[in-house]
Amino acid sequence: MKILMEAINYDNFKWQICGDLKVIALLLGLQQGFTKYCYFICEWDSRARYLHYSIKEWPARKSLVPGIINVENQPLVEPGKILLPSMHLKLGLTKISVKALNQEEAAFTYLREKFPRLSEAKLKEGIFIGPQIRDLI
Repeated sequence: MKILMEAINYDNFKWQICGDLKVIALLLGLQQGFTKYCYFICEWDSRARYLHYSIKEWPARKSLVPGIINVENQPLVEPGKILLPSMHLKLGLTKISVKALNQEEAAFTYLREKFPRLSEAKLKEGIFIGPQIRDLI
């Protein structure tokens, strides 16, 4: 990734970057794979599943220092230059909204009827793809 950034002269232009979350993690020097602190904005603990919908605000990530909280390498870009892709935001908001629904109420029943081919497990976890999200919106 460093060679690619040098080839496009990123240091001269300092463009804003919008990409997949894996690419953003690479550019910021974060560890790849299933990591405990995989997000570059905050110290969200991906393994503390019992806290995911009870804690509303996670502490902000203060620095990207190699060796601390799943950072492996020096960042190639500044975190302030990263733009989050709108599809990732929509996926996240949809998942949070569906998981917060009571499964016995009309809204959840509507989702079952709207997407009859979607498995019960995916429905309960709020896992949708782009066209399904567009249908919901």
